[in-house]
Amino acid sequence: MVLRLGVIGAGLKAADYARGWAAMSDVDIVATAEVSILSRQRFGDVVEAAGKARPTEYPDAEAMLKAQAGKMDAVYVSTPHVFHGANALAVIEAGFDLLLEKPMVTTVDEALALVEAEKRTGKTVVIAFQGGLSPLVHDTKDRARRGDFGDLVSVNASIWEGWAKNYAGQWKQNPAISGGGFMFDTGAHMMNTVCVLADSEFERLSAFTNNRGLKVDLVCAVAARLANGALVTFNAAGDGPPGCESAITFFYTKAIIRIDAWGKWREVTVEGVAELREESEIRDTPMHTFQAVRDGRMANPSTVANGLRFARLWDAIKASAARDGEAIAIDTGAA
Repeated sequence: MVLRLGVIGAGLKAADYARGWAAMSDVDIVATAEVSILSRQRFGDVVEAAGKARPTEYPDAEAMLKAQAGKMDAVYVSTPHVFHGANALAVIEAGFDLLLEKPMVTTVDEALALVEAEKRTGKTVVIAFQGGLSPLVHDTKDRARRGDFGDLVSVNASIWEGWAKNYAGQWKQNPAISGGGFMFDTGAHMMNTVCVLADSEFERLSAFTNNRGLKVDLVCAVAARLANGALVTFNAAGDGPPGCESAITFFYTKAIIRIDAWGKWREVTVEGVAELREESEIRDTPMHTFQAVRDGRMANPSTVANGLRFARLWDAIKASAARDGEAIAIDTGAA
């Protein structure tokens, strides 16, 4: 069965994904909504280069959702961060399933609204975090829940990138539409993977940030406690040499798990015995996983519920950093 896909936000990231998705025999990208004419044209060129028909182009999401009623099955949203909440709700209310780019939303209130809409409509919503969708992350979570590793004791997570230079002058460094800086952009991958694998709500944290001359955070350090008693540290450094890497270590009573934020590689040591290092392809994973979830072939590994946990974490980080590291208790009341 061919998935008829619409796209809201046809920028560079969406165009990059489209190179692989348009080449898939069971995916047709039928429409795009994008304010930039040049971005719409570039996206259409990518789809045509893959041998598919050029998608119908719309200047805004509302026009596409209305015109494509009954003609699309699902929508991929890849707009700047602050628009995710409104875009996601519009897609769901229009009756389409949703693959939503990371981070899910920018605030807890937006996350709660999305949780409610998903429950009410029954639509499929998958958040396009590579880590959340990585087979290595899935397997690690399953093994932890089976008790293979023992109890979680602590987590040490770091991520770094030459982000200040890479995105100089771009929307990601504009707080009005980015929702945050390096920690909320590239660092979102790290935070989300920890949220998935820690498998517990965050209870309390203290955070510091440094903008280093930008209008958004560039460096961030967090110390947190989970409801299960484990302790977590985050370190995000967005001002450095070229490249982008991460390393997350989960310390259990019987095991040490090392994994990166995107789920590209994993190293497992259980009871002092090291397993072979594993690597996983993650480039086209979001679409393959989205299709499997829609078809009922697998449980959703990157859920709105985890997006809410992430949003609570991010709101608490912002609140603590704004108060020079004051400890913040996190409200984890039912959605």
